[in-house]
Amino acid sequence: MADNYTPPKVWTEDTESGGTWASINRPTAGSRHEKTLPVGEHSLQLYSMGTPNGQKVTIMLEELLALGVTEAEYDAYLIRIGDGDQFSSGFVAVNPNSKIPALVDHSQQPPLNVFESGNILLYLAEKFGQLIPQDFAKRTQMMNWLFWLQGSAPYLGGGFGHFYAYAPEKFEYPINRFTMETKRQLDLLDKHLADNTYLSGDEYTIADIATWPWYGNLVLGRAYDAAEFLDVESYPNLMRWAKQIDQREAVQRGRIVNKAWGEEWEQLEERHSAADIDAVLSKRPILK
Repeated sequence: MADNYTPPKVWTEDTESGGTWASINRPTAGSRHEKTLPVGEHSLQLYSMGTPNGQKVTIMLEELLALGVTEAEYDAYLIRIGDGDQFSSGFVAVNPNSKIPALVDHSQQPPLNVFESGNILLYLAEKFGQLIPQDFAKRTQMMNWLFWLQGSAPYLGGGFGHFYAYAPEKFEYPINRFTMETKRQLDLLDKHLADNTYLSGDEYTIADIATWPWYGNLVLGRAYDAAEFLDVESYPNLMRWAKQIDQREAVQRGRIVNKAWGEEWEQLEERHSAADIDAVLSKRPILK
């Protein structure tokens, strides 16, 4: 790759970009192969993968079930994004943007397609009246942080994560640029959480559920192998919040769904009942 790249007058895809996702990245939308999505017995059908965006929804569903919302029972099917499952005709019919997660609510007629992780959280919170403040001012504060996450996480994932962990070559400029922005975001969260138990105050909400899979996993050392590089221990309030949420049973259950890597006890490719999660977590080593 040339050190001094001059962009062409009109960009065309004439070479593969390289890197982890090069084989599936294209400048066009739409389906690439025919495949029907499976449908299980529950009203809520989730098609996803246990990435941070996928974990948002499975944690939300498990939190709802923990609250006694039996209508939140769901089937979760693994979409292997590295294999291009998100470009099947069935998936594109649910989410034309070909990104996980995607949800279909069969309790609505005709079945209702819901996509974009933040919108799925908001949909489920409003549908079941849980994990979203009813007070107008508190709800507004929560929405501030939910929308902050949706706008900020791409700088962490597609920016820092890509250039630090996945790019075929490491270049100083993009790594420095996105590291600076990531640390600014960590500092912002740390300062805010110095005076707040959760993101929108004393109430655990979908803003926390949206943010934890990205920034909680990061500071807990589960993303990009970058905890030391980012000096995450210098953000004690953020670390407290991350550990506090990590101890929630629903979070521990939701974060393993549609996950096909890691330790044996944190991999559950498909979920159709609580017993599926129980069986996997039973393999978790006992800490002495």
